[in-house]
Amino acid sequence: MRAFLSFLVVLGIAAGVLAYFSLFTVHQTERAMVLQLGSVQKEISEPGLHFKIPFVQNVVYFDKKLLEVDVPSREILIAGKKRIIIDAFARYKITEPLKFYQNIGSRLQFDSRLFDFVNASFREVLSGASLDDIVKDKRKELMSEVTNIVKQKVQPFGVDVVDVRLKRADLPQQLEQNVYTRMKRERQQEAATYRAEGEEESIKIRAEADRTVIELKAQATKKSEIIRGEGDAERNSVFAEAFNRDPKFFAFYRSMQAYEKGLASGDTRLVITPKSEFFRFFNKPSGE
Repeated sequence: MRAFLSFLVVLGIAAGVLAYFSLFTVHQTERAMVLQLGSVQKEISEPGLHFKIPFVQNVVYFDKKLLEVDVPSREILIAGKKRIIIDAFARYKITEPLKFYQNIGSRLQFDSRLFDFVNASFREVLSGASLDDIVKDKRKELMSEVTNIVKQKVQPFGVDVVDVRLKRADLPQQLEQNVYTRMKRERQQEAATYRAEGEEESIKIRAEADRTVIELKAQATKKSEIIRGEGDAERNSVFAEAFNRDPKFFAFYRSMQAYEKGLASGDTRLVITPKSEFFRFFNKPSGE
């Protein structure tokens, strides 16, 4: 009985090992290919549990989803024999696993070939383009052309390249520094020009303001002199009329004004005799 149980245990273990090496799972994002001694036996695109002959057959998996790979940075020549460093990426799908396996073998080998195709296409397309075309003006058209070239080159491998894009396009460090220095110098010259124009405009505005101030002052002085003259004339007219009406009162009034101004507090000193004509109204109220 014990020997029989041992046999069943051994049999169960053997069955488990056999099942482990015989069954495999294909996920929804994968396709599989069953190989026997290097030759393809069948392709599997349906997800689920599948069977293979253990120890004789093996399974190779291929992604159904869109794959993305970063292309290593390279230095290329563009229009005007200028050098730039490009950093790009590519996206592709494996559409024919059998052709892919027979012609390239693995993703690692394909990615290496794809890098060469992408860099060669960039050199071909961008050789006649300027930096402005690459960065902004014709970027979309140039990337579309590169994508089409790479797409044609990878068709024999059962791969469809969906997109090739630039992540960045930079000048080499030394050239970038030279360009930066030149741009800085140009901006400084431009700033100096703006300052000179601003200073010239400032001088014009100040001169115009000063001229306006002088004209306004002259007009105001002229007007004030006219008004003052009219006032003096009116005052003299009033004085003349008062004098004609009562000469004695007018003489008394004018003397009182002279006393007020002449005897006011201040530094002025008068050295005259009290019997002088100036003090006549002090000596006699009639002023005679």
